[in-house]
Amino acid sequence: MSDDNLSRCQEIIAYRFCNRSLLKQALTHASAASSRLASNERLEFLGDAVLGMVVCQEIYARGPKLPEGEMTKIKSAVVSRRTCAKLAKQLRLTDVIVIGKGVSFRAQLPPSLLAAAYEAIIGAIYLDGGIEPARRFILSGMGEAITASMACRHQRNYKSVLQQHAQRQWNHTPHYVLLDEKGPEHAKAFEMAVRVNGRQHRSAWGNTKKEAEQKAAYEALRALGLLEDDDPESLAETQ
Repeated sequence: MSDDNLSRCQEIIAYRFCNRSLLKQALTHASAASSRLASNERLEFLGDAVLGMVVCQEIYARGPKLPEGEMTKIKSAVVSRRTCAKLAKQLRLTDVIVIGKGVSFRAQLPPSLLAAAYEAIIGAIYLDGGIEPARRFILSGMGEAITASMACRHQRNYKSVLQQHAQRQWNHTPHYVLLDEKGPEHAKAFEMAVRVNGRQHRSAWGNTKKEAEQKAAYEALRALGLLEDDDPESLAETQ
């Protein structure tokens, strides 16, 4: 890996390594390593543990009245391969990961490979600088997902969480669109979709427009990577 790529990656992740060999190893997939021990697998193992600890500690601190079961659900919703892979893409790690010739095109790298690199970088930062820079890196990417997941579980109001995110991120208010309705007047069902920042997300059905809007907001939050595992069918009708 060239020095330019290492410097570029440090700018992307907003952390400068004292030991750049740790970053180089974190970005080296097993397919390109001289041995398994030279790949990012060991750093991924460590990074996974650090990630879990930081997220759990953050949930614990933010939710002093949350029972263990709720904290576990929030952690499961936030820490996942899908979320790690999404953050790796946002950081454009696809441009700097070292892969072997037998691996598919960079644009089609599997989520598991991207997630592994993201966790390996966490492990590398932890070894190089300790827990605080690792915490900053983790929360810079996952802090908002923690906020969204905790708010949704506490309020059961996906529309409110989506609106807060859209206004913070794009200074934009989500727009809900009625796509279809069916059934007799006394028992209608409604299909709604939400447009956020110029993109219309997956639609959802509900027994009222408000319920359909809540479910559409849930779909948008999932698509934006702010929610992983929840059950919109359990929603009571909320404003």
